[in-house]
Amino acid sequence: MDVFETACRRAVAYRSEVATQRVKPQLSYHQMLARFAGPLPEAGIPDCAVINELADLGEAGLMPITHPRFFGWVMGASAPVSVAADWLAAAWGQNAAMHSVTPTAAAVEEIAAGWLLEILDLPREAAVGFVTGATAGSFAALAAARGSLLRRSGWDCEADGLFGAPQVHVFVSDDVHASVLSALRYLGFGERRVVRVDTDSQGRMLAEDLARRCAACEGLKLIIAQAGQINTGAFDPFASLADIAHDNEAWLHVDAAFGLWARAVPDLRPLTEGIERADSWVVDGHKWLQVPFDSGYAIVRDADALQRSMAISASYLPAKGAGERLPSHLVPELSRRARGLSTWAALKSLGRSGVAAMVSRHCALARKIAADVAQVPGILVMNDVVLNQVILRFGADGDGAERRKVLATSVMNQLVADGIIFVAGAAWRGEWVMRISVISGAISDEDAAITIQAIRTAWTQVLAAPSLESVTS
Repeated sequence: MDVFETACRRAVAYRSEVATQRVKPQLSYHQMLARFAGPLPEAGIPDCAVINELADLGEAGLMPITHPRFFGWVMGASAPVSVAADWLAAAWGQNAAMHSVTPTAAAVEEIAAGWLLEILDLPREAAVGFVTGATAGSFAALAAARGSLLRRSGWDCEADGLFGAPQVHVFVSDDVHASVLSALRYLGFGERRVVRVDTDSQGRMLAEDLARRCAACEGLKLIIAQAGQINTGAFDPFASLADIAHDNEAWLHVDAAFGLWARAVPDLRPLTEGIERADSWVVDGHKWLQVPFDSGYAIVRDADALQRSMAISASYLPAKGAGERLPSHLVPELSRRARGLSTWAALKSLGRSGVAAMVSRHCALARKIAADVAQVPGILVMNDVVLNQVILRFGADGDGAERRKVLATSVMNQLVADGIIFVAGAAWRGEWVMRISVISGAISDEDAAITIQAIRTAWTQVLAAPSLESVTS
């Protein structure tokens, strides 16, 4: 069909050129609204013309997330092989909910799930739900936790809801990711009712504070730990947290959207020691595995708990037979695309050694960037670079936090305007910092060198700008 060839040609052209383009959208949101604005057509136009018009109008407003020097957030670069598999998923038009109706989609997903458990070295009996990302993954895994904990007190929340249910105490890191709080809100736990546990300077949960807070609460307990703090990349002390969870008969969940991939690298694996003792985990494929959006995995040790919380049943739907994996019983969706195909393709293309080499290389480049920019007067690396995250403060101690915020914002604005790299900011320990997330599959040593020079140049330009003379501490 000509329309498929047209879409393929435009996609190939875009991806072939993206690394040579400036790392920012050419036009703003409002400019793109104006571009696409128009009345609903009374009559259609040929399919190929539709695709060409979409690409002609839309490419100027694309964020080049697949660029090797995109560092704004922890987002993978959608490797070509997994994009191609995703095209097949769309073209095949399979609804991955039902194993008997779409055998290929369900079978590939089951094999990919086993490969994930193997490369991440998690309990092989765990269930894996293919979800949209970490938020949906935490929702699914924490729903399983909620149901399992309440059943211990004789309460069936899947059947009877939460009105009158025993209380579940939820413990989170004081540096918990926003997606976890969203999942807790969706599940009826609320954001304000959680018990926040103290953290250290890198955002690691303090085990002694968790133990103290657990001891002060009677009843059911859910502990949520973190692998790869979003700003620092730090890992919670899982072995100690697992001991505390065991002593309190608590469910231990780990938000590991990108940090769990450290288990694939022998040199990084010690960061995750004890994480395999948790009850559930969530990790993204559209981050380090370089799978297209939207791809995440909810992994739950107790497969029955996940199935009880997620299962959708109706007379017209296929029943789950003995020993069969019914995909719709593992995620909060009935109709969905065959997400497992792109995960299978990525793992088949990279293999165990390829995943390990990619993650290791990205972390080494993050350390290289941090070490070099740390030599520049006025730039402070605020985190121990244990993974792929680097956070930078701009300005001296005596400048004051407000002036340092202005300096950091000015540097980031200059970098985005230059278009050599793309970065974004975040609040961390009372400072406004620049975050560098090294996770693009295509990044090279040359890209790291270009990045270092771009930061040096932008910092020099900001310091020389006359407008900053009026900024006081």
